[in-house]
Amino acid sequence: MAKPRNYAEEYAKYQGTPEQIKNRSERNKARRVYEKKNGDLPSDVDVDHKKALSKGGTSSPSNLRAVGKSSNRSFARTNTGAMKSQKSLRESKK
Repeated sequence: MAKPRNYAEEYAKYQGTPEQIKNRSERNKARRVYEKKNGDLPSDVDVDHKKALSKGGTSSPSNLRAVGKSSNRSFARTNTGAMKSQKSLRESKK
């Protein structure tokens, strides 16, 4: 049987750090900007930055697009969580 997740510990070690709080705030801000311009989105849709914030992108409406959660969360990542590539695994196979 799998060990249950300790959400309090996970938050204290990662999600509650100032850097991650800032990142979450930026993601929420981007969704509000996109929805203000294009209308409300369903909960199974993410707002994606065409050029990632970590690679110098902004949260301006011209840099945002709506994509499915599975597409937006499929980028290769390093062990620290940073993106290795802007292309998803599916896109790189084409």
